[in-house]
Amino acid sequence: MLGKNKNYTSCVGYNGVPLTEISCVPRAAASQNELPPLVSALKASAEQNAACFHFPGHNRGQAAPSSLTQLIGSKPFLHDLPELPELDNLFSPEGPILEAQKRAARLFGASETWFLVGGSTCGIQAAIMATCSPGDTLILPRNSHISAISSMVLSGALPKYIVPEYDFKWDIAGGITPSQASNNIMICIVLKVHDAIKELEMEGRKAAALLVVSPTYHGICSNLDEICHICHSYNIPVIVDEAHGAHLGFHLELPSSSLSQGADLTVQSTHKVLCALTQSSMLHMQGNLVDRERISRSLQMLQSSSPSYLLLASLDAARAQLSENREAIFDKAIDLALEARSLISKIPGISILEFPSFSGFFRIDPLRFTIGVWQLGLSGFEADDTLCKDFGVVCELVGTKSFTLAFNLGTQRDHVLRLVAGLKHLSETSFHQPVKDEGEDVNHCVRLNDVKMSMSPREAFFATKRKVSIRDSLGEICGELVCPYPPGIPVLIPGEIITEEALNYLLEIRSKGAVITGAADCSLSSFVVCVTQVFFRHLQ
Repeated sequence: MLGKNKNYTSCVGYNGVPLTEISCVPRAAASQNELPPLVSALKASAEQNAACFHFPGHNRGQAAPSSLTQLIGSKPFLHDLPELPELDNLFSPEGPILEAQKRAARLFGASETWFLVGGSTCGIQAAIMATCSPGDTLILPRNSHISAISSMVLSGALPKYIVPEYDFKWDIAGGITPSQASNNIMICIVLKVHDAIKELEMEGRKAAALLVVSPTYHGICSNLDEICHICHSYNIPVIVDEAHGAHLGFHLELPSSSLSQGADLTVQSTHKVLCALTQSSMLHMQGNLVDRERISRSLQMLQSSSPSYLLLASLDAARAQLSENREAIFDKAIDLALEARSLISKIPGISILEFPSFSGFFRIDPLRFTIGVWQLGLSGFEADDTLCKDFGVVCELVGTKSFTLAFNLGTQRDHVLRLVAGLKHLSETSFHQPVKDEGEDVNHCVRLNDVKMSMSPREAFFATKRKVSIRDSLGEICGELVCPYPPGIPVLIPGEIITEEALNYLLEIRSKGAVITGAADCSLSSFVVCVTQVFFRHLQ
């Protein structure tokens, strides 16, 4: 912590908050009640005529690199300040950060909120570290973000996977269901939440926590209300990766938020649909199933000791922006989404992912559009390339059969018209081919149902590694996370046995244009595997 400056007062409250609740803040900041608390404090501090002998080295922009100031100006540097006393301390907040987090908690319906400068990744890691100790079991969907895998490495938790619904027609994964679903041929679920809990009970184990991804990248929401009810009946806390859903619940057309459905911990990327700066997120808590002190300790371990106040202030500003017009702020975005849906639905050969595609779930976020182009004989990658180059339309996510668009508060009608024009162009110029029979697709569920774990993710992470050819990797223990996009479900996770089914699937989906993440060799000619004791004996 830097030394106190002379503008720091010991006799003023902050924005009407009693001194018993927060420590004191600068007089200048306290007078700017029209601004969000942390934004106000940052503004006041930046306006000081100070002789600065502290970090960062650009010294409030006086030595900022000209190549960057020509791009973004000098003001970001002026406000790029360190942990000055008047700006509060992220890990022990008493002033404007505490007040900003309290206001966020009230807005989102949490009992407590923590600001994150490491993205939702550090929020997921902290949530799992706060609920799982070494050897504990974490129930989680197979299509969890890579942060869930790193969380198990950090915490020592053991995974109990649930395979989400999978739609072969679209080649995307959905959410998870509370219990047994229907016999819909499009549904393929290996384990459900209740089934997973019961299986663990039969093995003499209890889950320390459940992690749910809702909404998914494609906007598919799980039945969190029932999932939370089941888990809470066993005193199991529910963690929701709501990175793509910070906006949920703020419009009648939007699905309900995870907190309103009973989640214990929720992690949101406030920079995705909401308007905070990239990398800034929030972690919300409610209920008494999770130790809040353990969350704080985990975050202090995971987050930078030099947090960016620009990121923190952007969280406060995004919260204020939402709270100032919470009843109508998404009206324009929803209207544009509905208009786009109406126009696109009339274009031959173009499909839009609708709710019935996943019969086991409540809602699909109307601001997330997944558009299928397989009836045009195109892959999502080919369609995306044309839209980007010829129409300036940039998609959020591209898949083998579709691409996904994210509507937000900044979406303009011109954007929608350019998108529609681009899709009409694709429809008019592309060769129409019959839709491929679903039977030709790889059976993803059979592949995922045959997963065998030989090491925990933590053991595999710290194990000695070696690189082998793909031919020699069969039967070895995978030493890296291999995940194709789409569909975004990890095929190989550190500690699992590499199977022929997994390799065949990876090679096939790569040939279709999918990007393989996590593998050291993106060409898939080799794999990193764990060295076992048997291998050591062979060397001797």
